[in-house]
Amino acid sequence: MAIAVSPGMGTGIVADIQPKIARCRLVLSLVAIVAVYIDPTAPTLMPWLHLAGGGFAIDPYALAVLGAHLLYSLTVCHVVTRGLVSRRRLATITAWCDVLFGAAIVVFTEGTSSPFWAFFVFAVFAAGTHGGFRRSMAVTTVSVGAYLSLILVAWHGQANFYIMRPVYLAVVGYLTAYLGQQRLSLQAQVHQLRAARERNRIARALHDGCVQTLAGINLTLESCQELARADRRDEVLMTLADLQTSINREYDELRAYVRDLADVEPSPAPRTGEVDTRFMVSADFAGSHAFIDQVLQVVREAAANVRRHARARSAVIAIRAADAQVHVTVDDDGIGFANPERVPWSIASRVSEAGGTIRVARDGPGAHLRLTLPEG
Repeated sequence: MAIAVSPGMGTGIVADIQPKIARCRLVLSLVAIVAVYIDPTAPTLMPWLHLAGGGFAIDPYALAVLGAHLLYSLTVCHVVTRGLVSRRRLATITAWCDVLFGAAIVVFTEGTSSPFWAFFVFAVFAAGTHGGFRRSMAVTTVSVGAYLSLILVAWHGQANFYIMRPVYLAVVGYLTAYLGQQRLSLQAQVHQLRAARERNRIARALHDGCVQTLAGINLTLESCQELARADRRDEVLMTLADLQTSINREYDELRAYVRDLADVEPSPAPRTGEVDTRFMVSADFAGSHAFIDQVLQVVREAAANVRRHARARSAVIAIRAADAQVHVTVDDDGIGFANPERVPWSIASRVSEAGGTIRVARDGPGAHLRLTLPEG
């Protein structure tokens, strides 16, 4: 019954993007220093600050601001790598720090080739990636407001030179916010699908493990009652001993399965007392990769069901294609089904998902399944 749990269950659906954003922030900071070192020759937003520049020269104030941003970028990279602050809290802090640095860089580098635009866009993009639509729009609104405020404060007759820049920033901010929200929505949907798939897999395992065992116990106890009424005490004791062995085996498997789900310890090795079923498999069919995978999943589930419950020494699985269908037969020499009218749910559910049919054949001792899948 022990089935390995899918890796990554309970973790993020996609790899955490925060380290990538931190590295991009660092690259942006380094490139900005190089860009301002080469140009602009004269920052134009606030001329009364008498900022100096020129080819292969950089104003000390601009250098100080960009140097502070570089230090900030290195610090964020270190914090992300070491995990010193929770990801959610760090995303909030860095979102507003990016906006503040963008505003400061505007003051000291504004010009025809100022890198401020990239800093504001980066702040909006990072906020949208981490927090979705609301946070990204909040950062966009503050960024546009900050830039417009700086234009009004520093206005010296050429406001029309700058007025389109906040418009561009607002448009980019809205689109980034929308895409960020779509990403979060898709991530939530993927998480729900994975959770549903995992619950279905666990349900199959429990159904064909515990439920089938309980059904077998119920039938065995009914047999014991009949034997007891007939005063066949020795047979009752033998049947109860077999029943106790079966319960102990199921308990061990269920305990190992629960520990595997909780990731407490690796699943134990198979017990030496269990029957080692020998399988003979033949296959002759064709189809797409998805269809082949689907058929093999059904066959794998059938083989696992035989190994867990049939107590069979041998089993034969045959797969063949005919009349635009793939026919799968599973025969074993085990104890058979407790109720031939009820096929194993874990197999039946997979066959039903594939649009096929399943039935139990009564071809002598043991269990005999006949599966039909539409060819794909």
